[in-house]
Amino acid sequence: PPPYYENHGFQTENIYSARQPVGANPYPQYFSTNPPSVPTYVPRVATYQSSRPVARSSGRTCAPSVKKAIVIILSILLVICCAIAAFFIWYFVENRCLGSLIECGSSGVCILPSQWCDGVSHCPNGEDETRCVRLFGPDFILEVYSPVSKSWYPVCQDDWNDDYGKIACKDMGYSVDTYYYSRGVAPEVSFKSYMKLNTSAGNIDLYKKLYSSDSCASGNVVSLRCLECGLATKSLNTMNRIVGGSGATLGQWPWQVSLHVQGIHVCGGSIITRQWIVTAAHCVEGRFSDPYIWRVFAGILNQDEMFLRNGYRVQQIISHPDYDTDSKDNDIALMKLETPLTFTDTVRPVCLPNPGMMFQPNQQCWISGWGAEYQGGKTSNNLNYVMVPLIERSRCNSIYIYSGMILPTMICAGYLEGGIDSCQGDSGGPLVTNKNSVWWLVGDTSWGTGCASPNRPGVYGNMTMFTDWIYKNMQ
Repeated sequence: PPPYYENHGFQTENIYSARQPVGANPYPQYFSTNPPSVPTYVPRVATYQSSRPVARSSGRTCAPSVKKAIVIILSILLVICCAIAAFFIWYFVENRCLGSLIECGSSGVCILPSQWCDGVSHCPNGEDETRCVRLFGPDFILEVYSPVSKSWYPVCQDDWNDDYGKIACKDMGYSVDTYYYSRGVAPEVSFKSYMKLNTSAGNIDLYKKLYSSDSCASGNVVSLRCLECGLATKSLNTMNRIVGGSGATLGQWPWQVSLHVQGIHVCGGSIITRQWIVTAAHCVEGRFSDPYIWRVFAGILNQDEMFLRNGYRVQQIISHPDYDTDSKDNDIALMKLETPLTFTDTVRPVCLPNPGMMFQPNQQCWISGWGAEYQGGKTSNNLNYVMVPLIERSRCNSIYIYSGMILPTMICAGYLEGGIDSCQGDSGGPLVTNKNSVWWLVGDTSWGTGCASPNRPGVYGNMTMFTDWIYKNMQ
């Protein structure tokens, strides 16, 4: 089936893979993997040459010609047989599941399409039941995957209720305790097919109750909010250190957290649920991958005040398995807290981007953190923020900026003239934007060359590339 999230970032240009010999320079300087491509199998086919027959002075002259023709024909037939055999070997190696069967990616087990998303785990690791629902677009439209048609369909509101909504949220890794609402909304576009509830199916699994239909009596589809995210309680002064920024007030960036090691601010992070924090993978490299050395502080503006608090202990750290320490490809990590956060006006989650959301170049975004206010400076005592526009990837990859170092898992944001940027200590913190009165996590602060230098904008992890991975780990 398709990945849980299909859209991959706000750019639509070609993917750049070239890298500079010099690796990316991550912001944190306090301390101190794309999967390998699988080559296509190409069989080695021996080339046979018939040797020129030795001329004889006597005997029949036709015999050597006949033998030569036979050798050539046999050689051609042998090559064809080898090629056919190689094709079948490749086909059965690369396509273990014949016909309409679906392969469990991690184990190679083949199951029927009807067994995918049927409420029962058939794959050894249960992956056939982990990518069955998603939320689409800024209106949080609930969609269910159909393995038969290999497509996503919106759920018709007919006979839908909150009990079903809680089941869908739980399947995406959210806690039932944070459930917000589900309601019907008129779709902005017309759909040819829907997923509808068969209420006469009895007390069985939700996905067994759903069936594909060409009609929806109410005309409304389900909008599902698994938690109240992306809400800031304080207004924002968009004109108002991060470098070149201004001081924040409580409630402006309630998802922002400070990550400490031995009483020292090391990185920032973003609250996405009561128990999960998003940060950068380079913040938790090496010995800093030990969850027990970290403390998380939420709802506090000043570092001085954090010294008087205990903070939240970290139970688990999960770095992206394809994180590359040199290029900073896939620079994202998750922290799971031992004790869930209590949401208040000053402690709230930010929304993860849904598929179907396109972040455009020059779109206004905001960064926040306790990073240095100038290159080489000390960590700021106060939380600062500033607005930065997104920069088109092709432009950021131009030879006079980052010359091909910006990969699809990265986003550029900032000002090419310099003067405003994230800096040391801001790493892992949020890059957010506001759409439909909701704050969305666009990226996590990753790396840059210097701070606020001309033609060296900040580089952030592209969150639309990571949401599938995040949901899978939260489950």
